[in-house]
Amino acid sequence: MLPLPSPTRRAIDRLPTHLQRYVADQDYGAYTPRDHAVWRHILHRLTHRLKDTAHGSYLAGLAATGIGLERIPSLDEMNLKLEGLGWSAVGVRGFIPPAVFTELQSLGVLAIAADIRSHEHIEYTPAPDIVHESAGHAPILADRRYADYLKRCGEAGFRAIASVEDQAVYEAIRNLSVVKEDPEATEAEVHLAEERLRAASASRRYVSESTKASRLYWWTAEYGLVGDLADPKLYGAGLLSSLGEAAHCLTDAVAKVPLSLACADTEYDITRMQPQLFVARDFDHLFEVLDAFEATLSWRRGGDHGLEEALRARTVNHLGLEGGLELTGKVVARIPARGELTPGLATALVRVEGPVLLSHHGVAEGRPWPGSALVAFGRGSLPPRGPFSLDLPSGLFLTGFRVGEHEVINLRGHQDGRPLDLPSWALLFLSPGLPSVAGGPADPGAWDQWYGGLGAFAEGEAEAQARTRKASSLPSELADLYLEAQALREDGNLDGQRLRALARKARSFPEEWLLQAELAELEAALAQEVKP
Repeated sequence: MLPLPSPTRRAIDRLPTHLQRYVADQDYGAYTPRDHAVWRHILHRLTHRLKDTAHGSYLAGLAATGIGLERIPSLDEMNLKLEGLGWSAVGVRGFIPPAVFTELQSLGVLAIAADIRSHEHIEYTPAPDIVHESAGHAPILADRRYADYLKRCGEAGFRAIASVEDQAVYEAIRNLSVVKEDPEATEAEVHLAEERLRAASASRRYVSESTKASRLYWWTAEYGLVGDLADPKLYGAGLLSSLGEAAHCLTDAVAKVPLSLACADTEYDITRMQPQLFVARDFDHLFEVLDAFEATLSWRRGGDHGLEEALRARTVNHLGLEGGLELTGKVVARIPARGELTPGLATALVRVEGPVLLSHHGVAEGRPWPGSALVAFGRGSLPPRGPFSLDLPSGLFLTGFRVGEHEVINLRGHQDGRPLDLPSWALLFLSPGLPSVAGGPADPGAWDQWYGGLGAFAEGEAEAQARTRKASSLPSELADLYLEAQALREDGNLDGQRLRALARKARSFPEEWLLQAELAELEAALAQEVKP
């Protein structure tokens, strides 16, 4: 009989194929003794600091999601617990594309960055790491209401329309996180990475739906407070996983503002502690704000609003027509109608640049079309084959020859006597309305199969180099000292002679503050044991 797959393998196998290629092995054995010391140092201090300031589900939620204080958790341990909550976790490397992160979250899957921050950045790191992704995001999932919010928030982010500049910002953030966690990065390299992020942010022509969705997520799931405005509790992962932020956020230096839709219009800076935080009344309040935000999205509004959003984004999105048919591609032009055709829609014709993928309720139909597709709005019909002419209420008049289900040739058109510049060979669709315009392809798996996603993702040379440098920055003799300290702690009865011998060896590494802190804790514990 074949052995049963591990809990993590089961979680990966349940993912759509186009998401599986972003998954990375945790490689638990690659964590160094200092990595485990970093985890222990952070978790012990965090749980002590947060026992009275975090949301009530935090401490119990750690155990409920397979997270202990002494060692970095394995994804198998976490998945054994998360399965009972309707969630799972998979390993990833660094910043994955936003559309992948949000789609995973909408499916109830935590993307866990398998790396851990260096001891130099123990208070805070802009890079995603296992402290933030597991000890930050997982515990509050024990609260079912919040877990439901996280899925809904992921879906809103997944459906939001992103601009071409959003991709530049994502790449800059990814680069900055890599540079800051590289032990050999120079000040000049860090400065250049920060300048690149500022330049990418400044390149934005407008604030996209995707950017607003990321702000909503940031000010709630990442940096949210909940409860009384004068005495709020922490629930955001960025606060629950950062020693610096956990202490700073409740001081008078941080303004506390009631949560509202304004959070989606409020910028944030990942390179510094936040000067202002939003406070939700309770977790039901999160849904109230999310409902209001979703109502602003093209995914919900469709019509002219959605077309204009897709047009200025210059990215691949999809139109949801009446009856469930969807067109994935880039919206490149729209022709206004002489008046409103249906509520929210005064567009006569929209052009989608190929490749165009047709789907029905999220399931692709056949091969992508290499050319353009046109949608004419209004009620009318085309013959199964042969010549046609359409006179629509929008003032649009079209003629041509239908050769296939949607394929037309010799297409000509004018509007109120003005000739239109149309492709002579295209796909042509008629629709009385436009219920939805949403971000990305309607069938991400099919699009990925043909085009490799919306930008191929692989660990870059700089990321691999930074990871190698971190792993090799711990000399073997220093690693042995960390292991010895760990063994002493886990033995139960402290051996004073062994501890003193270890302290003598550690004097060879006076700059290794984390090891010195470990030994100071052990010495304090020993003093308590021998106290008369």
